[in-house]
Amino acid sequence: MPELQIGNVKLENDLILGPMAGVTDLPFRLLCKEQGAGLLCMEMVSAKGIMYNNKNTKFLLTIDERERPVSLQLFGSDPDIISEQAKRIEELPFDILDINMGCPVPKIVNNGDGSALMKNPLLAGEIIEKTARAIQKPVTVKIRKGFDEEHINAVEMAHIAQESGAAAIAVHGRTREQYYSGKADWEIIRKVKEAVKIPVIGNGDVWTPQDAIDMRKQTGCDGVMIGRGAQGNPWIFKQILHYEQTGELLEKPSPQEVTEMILRHAKMQMEFKGEYTGMREIRKHAAWYTAGYKNSAKLRGKINETETYEELKELLSHLGNA
Repeated sequence: MPELQIGNVKLENDLILGPMAGVTDLPFRLLCKEQGAGLLCMEMVSAKGIMYNNKNTKFLLTIDERERPVSLQLFGSDPDIISEQAKRIEELPFDILDINMGCPVPKIVNNGDGSALMKNPLLAGEIIEKTARAIQKPVTVKIRKGFDEEHINAVEMAHIAQESGAAAIAVHGRTREQYYSGKADWEIIRKVKEAVKIPVIGNGDVWTPQDAIDMRKQTGCDGVMIGRGAQGNPWIFKQILHYEQTGELLEKPSPQEVTEMILRHAKMQMEFKGEYTGMREIRKHAAWYTAGYKNSAKLRGKINETETYEELKELLSHLGNA
């Protein structure tokens, strides 16, 4: 398996669970770790939220020793606030600090954060430089192809990140304008890889083991980041690793395996966030896990009304039999 080193952090393999708000919380990360992910990225955390001791950041900052190595992602646009809060939380057991410069969500972008920083490379560089100087842990950056098709500047941003002290850069092959629509442009990942010496992590449209192989071949990237391809499919890491080692494709998990994974995931969510919140948060995961099964749309509707673990268990007892 290709190994990957980011700063002083050596990963077992180059497969990375990408950061996804509302998805990559502690329970889901642990499940992906069990399936072989080499690095886990946490949900993005507001630097201002940490500064103001926002109670919602408590869950977001929770790390389990079993999931390491783990990357904690901050978002914001004030170099002083980001660097100071990075220093403040450095004692937490994360291994890498990532700065979000790729989130396309309007409320983030309109505040000058996330992918809005693609429009301000000098500010982006200042944020990276101050943060890299403030802490001992490696600092990485996640960017997009550009803000829109008229402003494709991932190569420029990568240069700035490298010169500012970033230990690695992840590139999503879509513009902010695209969100997650259309096809990811892997060519821009190749261009970034050719332009800088720090590790480049490719992101976008990795749904199968073959996709991971193809991305490496086409881009020369040092790491493969999997985001939506892991939703409802934490097995993807195991599938890729097996394919790379043997050339064989593993069979898809059976309905029983899927059911067991959902129920286990639900228990972990309840333990982590309590039954009320945990059961509501498992609904979207259950919808992803069961996509593609007969009558899955009808099943999703029922799952969205479940209030208890027992109701969920009863609903799933017929999965695959419909």
